[in-house]
Amino acid sequence: MKKHFFVLAAVIISNQLIAQDTARLQLDEVVVTANKYEQKQSTTGKVLNIISRQQLERSGGKTLSEVLNTLPGLTMIGANNVLGTNQNISIRGASAGNVLLLIDGIPVNDPSAITNYYDLNFINIDQVERIEVLKGGQSTLYGSDAVAGVINVILKKADKKITVFGGVTGGSYNTLKESIGFGGQQKNTHFSINYTHQSSDGFSAATDKNKVGGFDNDGFKQHALNGRFGFSPAKNLKINFTGTYNNYFADLDAAAFTDEKDYTVKNDNKQLGTSAVYTLKKTTIHLNYNFNHVIRRYNDDSLYQSSPYSKFARSSYTGRIHFAELYGNWKINNFELLIGADYRWNNTDQWYWSTGAFGPYAPPALHAEMKQVSPYLTLAYNQDNGFGAEIGGRYNDHSVYGNNVSFNFNPFFVIKDKAKLFANIYSAFKTPTLYQLYDQSIGNSSLTPEKSTVAEAGVEFLSLKKLNARVVGFYRQAKDAILYTFNPSTFAGKYLNASKQTNYGIELEGGFAHKKVSITANYTYTNGKTTAAFDGTGAPLSKDTTYYNLYRIPKHTIHIDFGVQATPTIYCSIKSRSASKREEYVYGAAAETLKAYVVFDVYGEYKMGKETRLFLEINNIAGNKYVDILGYNTRGFNFNTGINFRL
Repeated sequence: MKKHFFVLAAVIISNQLIAQDTARLQLDEVVVTANKYEQKQSTTGKVLNIISRQQLERSGGKTLSEVLNTLPGLTMIGANNVLGTNQNISIRGASAGNVLLLIDGIPVNDPSAITNYYDLNFINIDQVERIEVLKGGQSTLYGSDAVAGVINVILKKADKKITVFGGVTGGSYNTLKESIGFGGQQKNTHFSINYTHQSSDGFSAATDKNKVGGFDNDGFKQHALNGRFGFSPAKNLKINFTGTYNNYFADLDAAAFTDEKDYTVKNDNKQLGTSAVYTLKKTTIHLNYNFNHVIRRYNDDSLYQSSPYSKFARSSYTGRIHFAELYGNWKINNFELLIGADYRWNNTDQWYWSTGAFGPYAPPALHAEMKQVSPYLTLAYNQDNGFGAEIGGRYNDHSVYGNNVSFNFNPFFVIKDKAKLFANIYSAFKTPTLYQLYDQSIGNSSLTPEKSTVAEAGVEFLSLKKLNARVVGFYRQAKDAILYTFNPSTFAGKYLNASKQTNYGIELEGGFAHKKVSITANYTYTNGKTTAAFDGTGAPLSKDTTYYNLYRIPKHTIHIDFGVQATPTIYCSIKSRSASKREEYVYGAAAETLKAYVVFDVYGEYKMGKETRLFLEINNIAGNKYVDILGYNTRGFNFNTGINFRL
């Protein structure tokens, strides 16, 4: 397997990085995530990947995590487990909570979660228009959590004419998904609404390690609805209102290798937002507001007891966020100035109750909140076919720990529209979460932010005939990283700013297309270490010790996609995903090694008319068995087939 990885890597390098979908590296595409205003991708030194609507449509019945998992530098932990699994986003080896998710440019997260992550199960790709992934430390523009990068999920918007669109997908594990949407524009107004329902019998989340049998399937049911309405009360003013409701129900297992037949979770997410955009000559002013409400309810009836100590358990975790932002950008000759500020209010309510052999147990409920106010400024200079640079800074004022600052500097140089050299340096931060600050057992209100210095440098080859390519080296060092610590003599645990984290690696990507054939691929090498006075379990050591801690992150990943437009109506492709061996953290014991794997998927579609397509996708065609998370199953051989239409 190790030899297989190095052979594939050599093939990619020797072929000038025939890699990563040409649409993802089309440097004349207009993007919005790099600087919060529209610009061509070739006019920034930042590292972006784009997933277009066509790529999403050719992803069959895949989830958002599965699609993101094909990008260089991204590892979606749990992407191929049973539906409803919590999936952590890692960019370039970053730990959970160090990647910020945006929906239409607005930060979303869950203050009730330990790491503040947002549940990706709430996003269905049938409702997504495109995705922009911006790597590197982006705290200057986007604040806390944007340490390794941001993922901007841009939802579908209204077409110019009234349009109805949707689809039906069915496949393995009795999975069925139906989606329908419609929208359009009339004079100075526009509207759109999208609804998706999905259900699946699933498979056992936990692995039956000892072959005892009887592990039940863990199913999933979901309803997702989003809508928007906008109008222009004046020539230069646009106002939009948005709303989202997502609800899903999932069966759970008790733990790794441990079945549970009556443990369930019901998750709800509601979002309401409004925005206004005022444009005057070369000036644009944006005003945004968004309310995000998440609630997770766990219920274990324990009619089937996986533990003799608990007969019944319930818990609830609620998170609320108010986000408001005002910013404007001004274009003056070759300069673009952005000035803005945002306000964030995070709140959580959490409780747990159980009863068992030793009677009821109910730790104190957690009620906590925090506030942040952050002004920021960036200045970009761009000389056509020559030197360009961006510089900026943010001041963050936090209601608990005080304040901190972040900055970015992004110079680049374009050589005759043939290549772009760039070197970026950022500082980034992650604020302590409400759980880490206020949990009555292990919280610590004296925590300060995790502070990172992020650097990346590389070269992009721009449209060399039909070839695009990019090579990027990256490095990140975090100080005051928050670590859970445990004293085995007193049995006391606590969160501390107790470690230093270093990650580094390289990404190779590009894309080649000629006539009816396209080849895309990427290779990523990721490594890292932590230095702390505590071991991997949080127990104290006699002195600072350095050890490898990128658990579940492969050092080597390779993705290859070979596509053929066989006829004007028939398209087919074969994809491969390879991951090297990974280390899995095991509490109180040595780390366990997860085996390397290679998985192949095939896809085919037939277009009936201009806007209707039939598709068939077969995943893991060899039925390879592999592990993303120790003790839990991944999908074996499976398929999805269906129809998508637009009328």
